[in-house]
Amino acid sequence: MVILDLYLYLYLNYHMKIFVTRKIPGTALDRLKNSGYDIEISEFDRPLSAEELLEKGKGADALLTLLTDKINGEVLDVIGPQLKIVSNYAVGFDNIVVEDASQRGVVVVNTPSQEVDEAVAEHAWALMLALARRIVEADESTKRGAYKGWEPGIFLGKNLIGKTLGIVGLGGIGSMVARRASGWQMRVLYNKRSRDEGAEKELGVEYADIDKLYAESDFITLHVPLTDETRHMINKDAFSKMKDGVIVVNTARGSIVAEQELVDALREGKVGGAGLDVYDAEPNINPELISMENVVLTPHIASATWEARQKMGQQAVDAILKILNGEKPENIVNEDVWNKRRK
Repeated sequence: MVILDLYLYLYLNYHMKIFVTRKIPGTALDRLKNSGYDIEISEFDRPLSAEELLEKGKGADALLTLLTDKINGEVLDVIGPQLKIVSNYAVGFDNIVVEDASQRGVVVVNTPSQEVDEAVAEHAWALMLALARRIVEADESTKRGAYKGWEPGIFLGKNLIGKTLGIVGLGGIGSMVARRASGWQMRVLYNKRSRDEGAEKELGVEYADIDKLYAESDFITLHVPLTDETRHMINKDAFSKMKDGVIVVNTARGSIVAEQELVDALREGKVGGAGLDVYDAEPNINPELISMENVVLTPHIASATWEARQKMGQQAVDAILKILNGEKPENIVNEDVWNKRRK
C-alpha cells in the first residue's frame, strides 16, 4: 500500500502542468524545463489572444503570466480547479483580478525587486534628461544633416541643477529616483498616502500635499500603482495646478494619465514636455503624442535591463516551484489564500 501511494504521489507530482504564456529572457525557464514537471511554453513571441490563453492554459497547475495576460474568474474557471498559482512576471498585477483568484484558492505572486526598482528609476531619469536637454530632437536633426556648425540658439534646454523634482509615490522606485536627485542638487517634493519621516531623513526629501507638489515642481515623475483612486489622476484639473512648462514623466501605468488631456496641455504649452513609457490604451498610443517634438516615447521598457529581467524570471520560477513543492513563495499578493491553504 505504501508503495502504491508513493507511485501515485510521483505520478501526480510529475504530471503537474506548468504553462508559460511567453518566452522570457535569461536562464530561469531552464530550471522549469529541468524540474521534471510537464512544461509548456507558448511558441508565439507575442501576447496570446484570450482564446489561445484558455486553450493552452486549460488543465495547468501553475501559470507564469505577463502583464499582457488578462486573468479573471472566467479564465480561472476554464483553466480548472487544479490551478494553484498565477506567477506574474511583473511588479504590477492589475492584469489579474486578484479577488477572483482568491475566491478560487489560487495564489497570486508578483516579482518586485531592487533590480527592477533600479532599472525603472534609471529610465525615469533618462526620460527627464532627454526632455530637459532635448536629446531626441537634436539627434534627429543631426542625423537629417541639419547640423552646419555650432550655433548659440539651437535646442536650448534647461538645467536640472537647483530645480524642484516632484515624486508622486515614494515606494521602492520613487525612493531610488529621489536618491539620484541629490547629484543634481535638486529640491525633492514627494507625495504618498502617509508621510514617511524616515525617508525624509535618509533622502532629504520634503513631504507635500499633491496641490503643492503640482504647483512647485519643475519635473514630475509618477511612481504609483494603478488603482481606482489613481486612474486618470493626472488630468485637466491636475495640469491646471502645475507650473507652466513642467516636464511630466510616467514609467508607472499608462492609465494614471488622462492621455488626451495631456495632449491638450502639451499643445497649450502648459506642459513643456512629456516622457512616457506606458500608455492608457497600450499598445495603442494617441497619434497626436507621436507627432509632438517635445514628447519622448518608449515601448514599456523601463524595467528592461538584463539584470532586472533575470531577477524577475528567477522570482517567477521560484514561486511556481515552491508552491508545487508545498512551500511558501515570496511576494504573495493575496496572503490570505496561502494562510487558508495551510490550515
